[in-house]
Amino acid sequence: MINKLVQKIQKTNAPIVVGLDPMLKYIPKQITAKAYAEYGETLEGAAEAIWQFNKAIVDQTYDLIPAVKPQIAMYEQFGIPGLMAFKKTVDYCKSKDLVVIGDIKRGDIGSTSSAYAVGHLGKVQVGSKSYYGFDEDFATVNPYLGSDGVNPFIDVCKEEKKGIFVLVKTSNPSSGEFQDRLVLPEKTDKNMSTPSEGTGSITYTNDNRPLYELVGEQVAKWGAECMGDSYSYVGAVVGATYPEMGKVLRKVMPKSYILVPGYGAQGGKGADLVHFFNEDGLGAIVNSSRGIIAAYQNETYAKFGAENFAEASRQAVEDMITDISQALASRK
Repeated sequence: MINKLVQKIQKTNAPIVVGLDPMLKYIPKQITAKAYAEYGETLEGAAEAIWQFNKAIVDQTYDLIPAVKPQIAMYEQFGIPGLMAFKKTVDYCKSKDLVVIGDIKRGDIGSTSSAYAVGHLGKVQVGSKSYYGFDEDFATVNPYLGSDGVNPFIDVCKEEKKGIFVLVKTSNPSSGEFQDRLVLPEKTDKNMSTPSEGTGSITYTNDNRPLYELVGEQVAKWGAECMGDSYSYVGAVVGATYPEMGKVLRKVMPKSYILVPGYGAQGGKGADLVHFFNEDGLGAIVNSSRGIIAAYQNETYAKFGAENFAEASRQAVEDMITDISQALASRK
């Protein structure tokens, strides 16, 4: 699947992914009113509104983009009807030949991690038959529990030729509370300084590195064992809001595709992103969620109005493609 993702990025010349992260406040009243008229103000009504909203946006953008990224929490909040809308969205996007990145951020160990991997990327055995569950093409994975939590996903990826994006440096402001912490190397030499204590904190000096960089190194190691033609099945999530860290991590993970959240609504711009890409213009795919799906609520696209919300999303996609393309061109 990593080969398909790269090919679609090259074909569309659009290294972007639309985040299908619907909230009811994003959905125009004409959509919710119709859904509620049929199902009432119920979980089923909300799920129907979400599905119709997603479908309209996909219909207007699928020819421009290589991939979509539905965030499962936005669907789970509506219970089983919400998950059914998630599955309908996944299936519809795949019918449009889009690559689907399931933003599920799972992280557990043993049989639990295996069950997550099977449910989202693989097949579950039922008697003599096997079935795909949600059947995304990629999934996001939290590596905090170590290799025990990631390896079951990698095993399924090898079987199904699918992929994962491992959280390395996320775009949220508080990510540094853990991800930026300096970590002592596994082996220290006699010149390594010792921790200074007594002030309520520990300060290391010489040869320490931030946790996110060590996670990036591990991603590169995992990925070396399951390569596509040019890039690994094992990618990384690195936020657009931290371009200097992205520059470092690009070198640490040369064969890993980087999923870059934080564009647009969180402040990232095309000019911030050039170092996430390799010299061939590949190696990264940039996500925008509410900046695209709720574009009609933005002053820039207000002229479209709520009745043409999907057309506003298309324009936002075109503008994002232009922004990133110009930034990459200026690097040359």
